[in-house]
Amino acid sequence: MVSALLVAGVLVAVFVGYNIGGSSTGVAFGPAVGSRITGKTLAAVLFTAFALLGGWTVGQEVITTMGSEIVAEEFTLAASAVLLFFTGGSLLISNLFGVPASTSMTAVGAIAGLGVANGTLNQDVMFGIVSAWIVAPLVAFWIGVLLGRYIYPHLDARISFGRIEDGLFDVDRSGTIPRPRLREGATRRDIVGAAVVLIVACYNAFSAGASNTANAVAPLVGSGEIGVGAGTLLAVGAMGIGAFTIARRTLDTVGDGITDLPILAAILVSLIGATIITVLSNLGIPASLAVSMTSCIIGLGWGRASRAVTLADAAETAIEGEGRPDVSAGALVPARTSEARDGSDARERPTADGTPEGPAQGPTVGDLAAGEKPAEATNPGSATGDTPVDPVPKIGTEDPEELAAADLFDRAATGRIVTMWLLTPTISAIGSYLVFAFVL
Repeated sequence: MVSALLVAGVLVAVFVGYNIGGSSTGVAFGPAVGSRITGKTLAAVLFTAFALLGGWTVGQEVITTMGSEIVAEEFTLAASAVLLFFTGGSLLISNLFGVPASTSMTAVGAIAGLGVANGTLNQDVMFGIVSAWIVAPLVAFWIGVLLGRYIYPHLDARISFGRIEDGLFDVDRSGTIPRPRLREGATRRDIVGAAVVLIVACYNAFSAGASNTANAVAPLVGSGEIGVGAGTLLAVGAMGIGAFTIARRTLDTVGDGITDLPILAAILVSLIGATIITVLSNLGIPASLAVSMTSCIIGLGWGRASRAVTLADAAETAIEGEGRPDVSAGALVPARTSEARDGSDARERPTADGTPEGPAQGPTVGDLAAGEKPAEATNPGSATGDTPVDPVPKIGTEDPEELAAADLFDRAATGRIVTMWLLTPTISAIGSYLVFAFVL
């Protein structure tokens, strides 16, 4: 006979997985849905499929670590239910504040609270996990800095991700069997761009499944009541329900969170964050995809803004202590139609002969989600037959005020996010410790 405690544990695990699926689908497929490459239903299908692949292959290593290695004891059903309760409760607090929390950090915090209360915490394993939490964001940040300073501007000048207003495909109903076909006007560039965005979205879903499956079911697997395979299916099933339901809302409002993040930047950030988390998951280390991606966004913006000065100038300024250039992560912000620095209708990048080239960036995820049409990108020299010039100014020649014209992220909001990232696992750990030390 199935105990009521096991049923309660499973229900709480489903609740945690449901919320993970709802938030992770928006993160993974926001650019793809916003640029009309895929619809919400197909996004949910793809997310669920690739999350299952990630959870079944790489994610089981994380389940083993969280379920049996952080603490040197087997979880009881009561302990499993309590741990999942604190994980879900801390995530609920974060959601009420409108801030995405790290599910992995919150879940590990609850398990660590149990280990400290019972004196069974494996300090070596915990030290390795916390070390990864420190190193991973730093790696993501510095990769972002290098990309932003040396590579991103050149990619941005040559690659523009737009959308076909009514989608990339339509259905040919002229025959007996309806079949999909490319919509008229779709170019090879559209197809390649759409494929890249979709592949990156699926990779993000794979990474989400690899890192987050354990957060929903590791305590239950550690109790021995369900196996690793069954736990993986339970977690991904709950994540899939979230992808088909509440994720539709997060996909609708994706522009509110990343309005000023260009699609190209979103692709690069997603690739870096997903790769870091996949590597850590393969090592059995639970880590946060959101933390790594946010660190990369900040690094990418700072790297782009740092192009206003050369390394030699920066070193000289640091030594003399004079005239620190104002660099801002707002360097990634695309051209807008309001409040340009010179009072014109749009901020434009000059070509080598001083004539305006046009908008400095392609459309953002927020533009596409809001239904705005991206501006046509131009390539100097391509239409006139003149010798093409490099549209990217050399490092040290760009105007710091242009690069700092707007912020990629709200500093106050970023501070609130970082605070919640630290607060939610702390609440989870302290609450878990108090319950296991004085109640159970």
